[in-house]
Amino acid sequence: MFSRFGHPRMAELLLFKDLEKKGYGNVSKLFPRNSRKIAATLFVGVLLFGGLVTAGVTYYATPKYTRVGYAPYQPVPFSHKIHAGQLGLDCTYCHTNVFESPHANIPSPQVCMNCHDPMKGNIKGDSPLLAPVRDAYKTGQPLQWVRVHKLPDYVYFNHQVHVNRGVSCVSCHGRIDEMETVTHQEPLSMSWCLDCHRNPDPHLRPTETVTKLDWDPLKDWSVSALTQFTDSQKSFAAKLKEHSGVAPPTNCTTCHR
Repeated sequence: MFSRFGHPRMAELLLFKDLEKKGYGNVSKLFPRNSRKIAATLFVGVLLFGGLVTAGVTYYATPKYTRVGYAPYQPVPFSHKIHAGQLGLDCTYCHTNVFESPHANIPSPQVCMNCHDPMKGNIKGDSPLLAPVRDAYKTGQPLQWVRVHKLPDYVYFNHQVHVNRGVSCVSCHGRIDEMETVTHQEPLSMSWCLDCHRNPDPHLRPTETVTKLDWDPLKDWSVSALTQFTDSQKSFAAKLKEHSGVAPPTNCTTCHR
Protein backbone atom coordinates (compact mmCIF):
# COMPACT_ATOMS: atom_id res chain seq x y z
CA MET A 1 0.00 0.00 0.00
CA PHE A 2 2.84 2.38 0.93
CA SER A 3 4.60 1.96 -2.44
CA ARG A 4 1.33 2.53 -4.31
CA PHE A 5 0.47 5.82 -2.62
CA GLY A 6 4.06 6.99 -2.08
CA HIS A 7 3.86 7.91 1.65
CA PRO A 8 2.37 6.22 4.73
CA ARG A 9 0.44 9.37 5.62
CA MET A 10 -1.28 9.39 2.21
CA ALA A 11 -2.39 5.82 2.78
CA GLU A 12 -3.84 6.77 6.15
CA LEU A 13 -5.79 9.70 4.69
CA LEU A 14 -7.31 7.52 1.99
CA LEU A 15 -8.21 4.90 4.59
CA PHE A 16 -9.87 7.53 6.79
CA LYS A 17 -11.94 8.87 3.83
CA ASP A 18 -13.04 5.35 2.96
CA LEU A 19 -14.18 4.78 6.56
CA GLU A 20 -16.03 8.09 6.61
CA LYS A 21 -17.92 7.15 3.43
CA LYS A 22 -19.03 3.95 5.16
CA GLY A 23 -20.60 5.95 7.98
CA TYR A 24 -17.89 5.86 10.67
CA GLY A 25 -17.86 9.65 11.07
CA ASN A 26 -14.84 11.92 10.99
CA VAL A 27 -12.21 9.29 11.67
CA SER A 28 -9.29 11.67 11.06
CA LYS A 29 -10.12 13.48 14.33
CA LEU A 30 -9.66 10.24 16.25
CA PHE A 31 -6.19 9.73 14.81
CA PRO A 32 -4.30 13.08 14.62
CA ARG A 33 -1.15 13.50 12.55
CA ASN A 34 1.11 12.71 15.53
CA SER A 35 -0.82 9.60 16.59
CA ARG A 36 2.07 7.32 15.61
CA LYS A 37 4.49 9.37 17.70
CA ILE A 38 2.14 9.35 20.70
CA ALA A 39 1.66 5.59 20.45
CA ALA A 40 5.40 5.01 20.21
CA THR A 41 6.08 7.31 23.16
CA LEU A 42 3.46 5.57 25.30
CA PHE A 43 4.84 2.17 24.38
CA VAL A 44 8.40 3.15 25.30
CA GLY A 45 7.15 4.81 28.50
CA VAL A 46 5.29 1.67 29.58
CA LEU A 47 8.37 -0.44 28.90
CA LEU A 48 10.63 1.89 30.91
CA PHE A 49 8.18 2.13 33.81
CA GLY A 50 7.73 -1.64 33.90
CA GLY A 51 11.47 -2.13 33.79
CA LEU A 52 12.07 0.31 36.65
CA VAL A 53 9.36 -1.28 38.80
CA THR A 54 10.75 -4.76 38.13
CA ALA A 55 14.31 -3.66 38.89
CA GLY A 56 13.24 -1.85 42.05
CA VAL A 57 11.28 -4.77 43.44
CA THR A 58 14.00 -7.24 42.46
CA TYR A 59 16.69 -5.21 44.24
CA TYR A 60 15.03 -3.47 47.18
CA ALA A 61 12.58 -6.22 48.18
CA THR A 62 14.91 -9.20 48.00
CA PRO A 63 17.75 -10.51 50.20
CA LYS A 64 20.26 -8.94 47.80
CA TYR A 65 19.32 -5.57 49.30
CA THR A 66 18.34 -6.57 52.85
CA ARG A 67 21.31 -9.00 53.03
CA VAL A 68 19.14 -11.50 54.93
CA GLY A 69 20.80 -14.89 54.66
CA TYR A 70 24.19 -13.41 53.75
CA ALA A 71 26.89 -15.67 55.21
CA PRO A 72 30.25 -14.92 53.59
CA TYR A 73 33.29 -17.17 53.73
CA GLN A 74 35.74 -15.92 56.36
CA PRO A 75 39.55 -16.22 56.42
CA VAL A 76 39.18 -18.31 59.59
CA PRO A 77 36.21 -20.65 60.09
CA PHE A 78 35.30 -19.25 63.50
CA SER A 79 32.30 -21.02 65.02
CA HIS A 80 30.12 -18.95 67.33
CA LYS A 81 28.16 -22.14 67.98
CA ILE A 82 31.21 -23.65 69.67
CA HIS A 83 32.62 -20.55 71.37
CA ALA A 84 29.45 -18.73 72.47
CA GLY A 85 27.16 -21.76 72.53
CA GLN A 86 28.98 -24.86 73.74
CA LEU A 87 31.78 -23.10 75.66
CA GLY A 88 29.55 -20.30 76.90
CA LEU A 89 31.96 -17.43 76.17
CA ASP A 90 30.27 -14.10 76.79
CA CYS A 91 29.99 -11.77 73.80
CA THR A 92 32.04 -9.12 75.61
CA TYR A 93 35.09 -11.39 75.88
CA CYS A 94 35.75 -10.77 72.19
CA HIS A 95 33.60 -7.71 71.50
CA THR A 96 34.93 -5.74 74.44
CA ASN A 97 33.58 -2.29 73.67
CA VAL A 98 29.92 -2.98 72.93
CA PHE A 99 28.74 -1.22 76.11
CA GLU A 100 31.11 1.76 75.82
CA SER A 101 31.43 2.45 72.11
CA PRO A 102 29.03 3.51 69.34
CA HIS A 103 30.60 0.72 67.27
CA ALA A 104 31.02 -2.94 68.17
CA ASN A 105 34.69 -3.85 67.85
CA ILE A 106 36.18 -6.92 66.18
CA PRO A 107 38.62 -8.84 68.42
CA SER A 108 42.32 -8.57 67.69
CA PRO A 109 44.47 -11.69 67.08
CA GLN A 110 45.75 -11.23 70.66
CA VAL A 111 42.32 -12.15 72.01
CA CYS A 112 42.30 -15.35 69.94
CA MET A 113 45.81 -16.24 71.01
CA ASN A 114 44.87 -16.07 74.68
CA CYS A 115 43.49 -19.58 74.16
CA HIS A 116 45.17 -20.74 70.94
CA ASP A 117 48.77 -19.65 71.51
CA PRO A 118 50.99 -22.77 71.75
CA MET A 119 52.81 -21.03 74.61
CA LYS A 120 49.57 -20.36 76.54
CA GLY A 121 46.34 -22.32 76.34
CA ASN A 122 47.54 -24.28 73.33
CA ILE A 123 43.99 -25.15 72.32
CA LYS A 124 44.47 -26.39 68.76
CA GLY A 125 47.59 -24.24 68.72
CA ASP A 126 49.04 -26.00 65.68
CA SER A 127 45.80 -26.23 63.68
CA PRO A 128 46.30 -25.19 60.04
CA LEU A 129 42.90 -23.49 60.17
CA LEU A 130 44.35 -21.03 62.67
CA ALA A 131 47.42 -20.20 60.58
CA PRO A 132 45.98 -16.78 59.54
CA VAL A 133 45.50 -15.93 63.24
CA ARG A 134 49.06 -16.90 64.13
CA ASP A 135 50.44 -14.94 61.17
CA ALA A 136 48.42 -11.86 62.09
CA TYR A 137 49.60 -12.14 65.69
CA LYS A 138 53.26 -12.33 64.65
CA THR A 139 53.10 -9.51 62.08
CA GLY A 140 50.77 -7.24 64.00
CA GLN A 141 48.50 -6.96 60.97
CA PRO A 142 44.76 -7.35 61.54
CA LEU A 143 42.84 -10.25 60.09
CA GLN A 144 40.80 -9.31 57.03
CA TRP A 145 37.39 -10.45 58.23
CA VAL A 146 34.50 -10.07 55.79
CA ARG A 147 31.91 -7.74 57.22
CA VAL A 148 28.44 -9.27 57.60
CA HIS A 149 26.30 -6.57 59.20
CA LYS A 150 26.60 -3.23 57.46
CA LEU A 151 24.38 -0.17 57.45
CA PRO A 152 24.50 2.46 54.69
CA ASP A 153 26.95 5.33 55.22
CA TYR A 154 24.08 7.79 55.63
CA VAL A 155 22.66 5.91 58.63
CA TYR A 156 23.78 6.69 62.18
CA PHE A 157 23.58 3.84 64.67
CA ASN A 158 24.90 3.91 68.23
CA HIS A 159 25.58 0.43 69.58
CA GLN A 160 26.08 1.35 73.23
CA VAL A 161 22.79 3.24 73.46
CA HIS A 162 20.83 0.15 72.53
CA VAL A 163 22.59 -2.46 74.70
CA ASN A 164 22.67 -0.14 77.72
CA ARG A 165 18.90 0.18 77.49
CA GLY A 166 18.34 -3.56 77.55
CA VAL A 167 18.21 -4.40 73.84
CA SER A 168 19.94 -7.75 73.38
CA CYS A 169 22.30 -8.83 70.62
CA VAL A 170 19.58 -11.31 69.64
CA SER A 171 17.18 -8.58 68.55
CA CYS A 172 19.40 -7.51 65.64
CA HIS A 173 21.81 -10.40 65.11
CA GLY A 174 19.69 -13.43 65.97
CA ARG A 175 20.92 -16.47 67.90
CA ILE A 176 24.59 -16.03 67.10
CA ASP A 177 25.39 -18.72 69.66
CA GLU A 178 23.72 -21.27 67.38
CA MET A 179 25.54 -20.28 64.16
CA GLU A 180 28.50 -22.14 62.75
CA THR A 181 28.89 -19.28 60.28
CA VAL A 182 27.61 -15.83 61.14
CA THR A 183 24.57 -15.16 59.00
CA HIS A 184 22.73 -11.89 58.43
CA GLN A 185 19.48 -12.59 60.27
CA GLU A 186 17.37 -9.42 60.11
CA PRO A 187 16.85 -6.90 57.26
CA LEU A 188 18.04 -3.88 59.32
CA SER A 189 15.92 -1.73 57.02
CA MET A 190 14.39 1.62 57.98
CA SER A 191 10.91 0.13 58.39
CA TRP A 192 12.33 -2.70 60.49
CA CYS A 193 14.09 -0.25 62.81
CA LEU A 194 11.01 1.96 63.07
CA ASP A 195 8.86 -1.01 64.05
CA CYS A 196 11.11 -1.51 67.07
CA HIS A 197 11.33 2.19 67.92
CA ARG A 198 7.55 2.43 67.89
CA ASN A 199 7.14 -0.66 70.06
CA PRO A 200 10.38 -1.50 71.89
CA ASP A 201 8.72 -3.45 74.72
CA PRO A 202 9.23 -6.98 73.29
CA HIS A 203 12.98 -6.32 72.93
CA LEU A 204 13.69 -4.93 76.39
CA ARG A 205 15.28 -7.05 79.11
CA PRO A 206 17.48 -6.57 82.20
CA THR A 207 20.84 -5.14 81.12
CA GLU A 208 22.77 -7.99 82.73
CA THR A 209 21.05 -10.43 80.37
CA VAL A 210 21.74 -8.51 77.14
CA THR A 211 24.57 -10.87 76.14
CA LYS A 212 22.82 -13.97 77.48
CA LEU A 213 21.57 -15.03 74.08
CA ASP A 214 19.48 -17.97 75.27
CA TRP A 215 17.73 -15.92 77.95
CA ASP A 216 14.06 -16.76 78.35
CA PRO A 217 12.00 -14.30 80.42
CA LEU A 218 9.65 -17.09 81.47
CA LYS A 219 12.43 -19.39 82.69
CA ASP A 220 15.39 -17.15 83.56
CA TRP A 221 13.79 -14.11 85.12
CA SER A 222 16.78 -12.56 86.86
CA VAL A 223 16.70 -10.50 90.04
CA SER A 224 17.56 -6.83 89.65
CA ALA A 225 16.46 -3.47 91.00
CA LEU A 226 13.58 -3.52 88.56
CA THR A 227 12.66 -7.16 88.09
CA GLN A 228 12.01 -7.74 91.76
CA PHE A 229 8.94 -5.55 91.36
CA THR A 230 7.70 -7.17 88.17
CA ASP A 231 6.54 -10.62 87.21
CA SER A 232 6.64 -10.52 83.42
CA GLN A 233 8.68 -9.17 80.55
CA LYS A 234 5.81 -6.89 79.56
CA SER A 235 5.50 -5.29 82.96
CA PHE A 236 9.29 -5.03 83.18
CA ALA A 237 9.44 -3.17 79.87
CA ALA A 238 6.84 -0.69 81.11
CA LYS A 239 8.76 -0.19 84.34
CA LEU A 240 12.08 0.19 82.51
CA LYS A 241 10.69 2.84 80.16
CA GLU A 242 9.40 4.75 83.17
CA HIS A 243 12.59 4.32 85.22
CA SER A 244 15.21 4.91 82.47
CA GLY A 245 13.26 7.15 80.17
CA VAL A 246 13.31 4.69 77.28
CA ALA A 247 11.49 6.53 74.51
CA PRO A 248 13.04 5.72 71.13
CA PRO A 249 12.66 8.68 68.74
CA THR A 250 11.14 8.16 65.32
CA ASN A 251 12.03 11.44 63.59
CA CYS A 252 14.37 11.53 60.60
CA THR A 253 17.32 13.08 62.46
CA THR A 254 17.54 10.06 64.75
CA CYS A 255 19.40 8.09 62.12
CA HIS A 256 20.08 10.65 59.37
CA ARG A 257 22.39 13.33 60.77
